[in-house]
Amino acid sequence: MSVQVPTLDISRLDSDTERFVHNLGRAYQEYGFCGINGHGIAPSIVDECYRQMSLFFALPEAVKQRYHLPGLGGARGYTGFGVETARDSNHPDLKEFWHVGLELDAPAHYPQLYANSWPSEVPGFKPAMLTLYRALNELGGRVLQALAMYLGLERNYFADKTDYGNSILRPIHYPPLNSTLTESIRSGRHEDINLITLLVGASEPGLQILRPDGSWLPVTTKADTVVVNIGDMLQRLTNHVLPSTTHRVINPAGAAAGRSRYSIPFFLHPNPDFVIRTLPECVSSDNPDRYPLPVTANEYLLERLAEIGLLK
Repeated sequence: MSVQVPTLDISRLDSDTERFVHNLGRAYQEYGFCGINGHGIAPSIVDECYRQMSLFFALPEAVKQRYHLPGLGGARGYTGFGVETARDSNHPDLKEFWHVGLELDAPAHYPQLYANSWPSEVPGFKPAMLTLYRALNELGGRVLQALAMYLGLERNYFADKTDYGNSILRPIHYPPLNSTLTESIRSGRHEDINLITLLVGASEPGLQILRPDGSWLPVTTKADTVVVNIGDMLQRLTNHVLPSTTHRVINPAGAAAGRSRYSIPFFLHPNPDFVIRTLPECVSSDNPDRYPLPVTANEYLLERLAEIGLLK
């Protein structure tokens, strides 16, 4: 029998709370990944984002580079092909991407919350991305509610710790492969930096997660499923009770190598000044505190951005 990452209906968080929370926590302890459906995000919202991002990434390279914002570590705007390199890899990823952050209506609570940049050549890009950003941010908040309860915390524990988080929506384009002999892959093996990641676009093959036995498990889902995985910040906060699982996006074979691949992950971050200090609920004689020295979310983020080549 083939192994698959579980998929759960998040509408049951309110109608069958105890069972949903238990099943979600069990899925994350086993895989670090879980599919989420029943979220209410209309397929038309996702489809419009894919349409708009394909228009942007089809622009000439010189035009796209106008939206690269130096000195921000790729936090907003455009990051070109072959810039990001997975930690401990010598080969850059085969992708280009854009970063959308929190859209602010007033002065930022934190200096790390930069203003967004938008491509004037694709006027539909901004409204499409902001609509999906808000929808995934809301869904992420519900997942965090369930995880808080699983950890024995108050349901809204994360609410005031993520209300001004440096969360990022990342439309990604993996161009057609120029050569199947390259040592690079579309996204090298890595763990995410943030609390949780919500991915729309896992219906296309390529995403794989590393299993404890060293094998790679492909993750493909139905088109309306959002794949949600644990990031390193939450792994650290929970003392590895919720594990951040290594994953990658491999290069396709055959005719698929000549086609573009698109995906849109949403990286949900805590507020920049949130102190990542091991939760007492996650420390025991069998699981002693791995991280006695706390760190702020922003300090941790900057350290990791430097490791993957986005911050010089």
